[in-house]
Amino acid sequence: MEKQWSIRLFAGLAERLGGSEIRVSAAEEGMTAGKLKELLAERCPAHAGLIRASFVARNEEYAPDDEPLAYGDELALLPPVSGGAPETAGDGLASEDGCFLLTREPLDANAMLPRVIVPEHGASLVFVGTTREWTGGKRTLHLEYEAYAPMALKTMRQIADEVAARWPGARCAIAHRIGAVPVGEASVVIAVSAPHRAECYEASRYAIDRLKEIVPIWKKEIREDGEEWVGEGREAWNPTAPAGE
Repeated sequence: MEKQWSIRLFAGLAERLGGSEIRVSAAEEGMTAGKLKELLAERCPAHAGLIRASFVARNEEYAPDDEPLAYGDELALLPPVSGGAPETAGDGLASEDGCFLLTREPLDANAMLPRVIVPEHGASLVFVGTTREWTGGKRTLHLEYEAYAPMALKTMRQIADEVAARWPGARCAIAHRIGAVPVGEASVVIAVSAPHRAECYEASRYAIDRLKEIVPIWKKEIREDGEEWVGEGREAWNPTAPAGE
């Protein structure tokens, strides 16, 4: 018996397919993430390349193509992330401990640093990523960020857990803007602390690189000559691959 599967869409996919949700009819038996993508690609052949390059999220977790799906799962199709509006109303969403934050308000780097400072650590760093005006000879007017908010917070915490596992004792806190971010303003703040400076530098670099790999945040460049979702042309994106592969 066929069922109606609802799939949430984000960023460029939502624009191309004409809405924030799409429904397909298919039997539950044998449904996998890969099969769902193929059904969508057949339905929307003009956008099949981007659909196949995207990843299904099942209950706010990345699902490999061979992962079985059950009717009633919360499903989303996520285009390749670009490092960067949550689904909730208001100005943003934060974890209970305040270490992970999505907000429409300007970011305060000084507010994130105390989240990672502990007496046994002798080194701390704050990385701040800002909107630059010129990229590849093209002038950016501003950036717009969109996020799958609850999953973004979960993957930010995953990054902090990976940092702590790779550099024992290291701590990490991450804040990211959503919505419009003007030139010169911060889009992301990552605070890291560790017992010594070498691992602190390494952990900070790891955290921003990992954010661009797995956190479901998308960036649109609004330029003088047009606009573009960054990352749509990314090939072989696999957020389920172990870090470093």
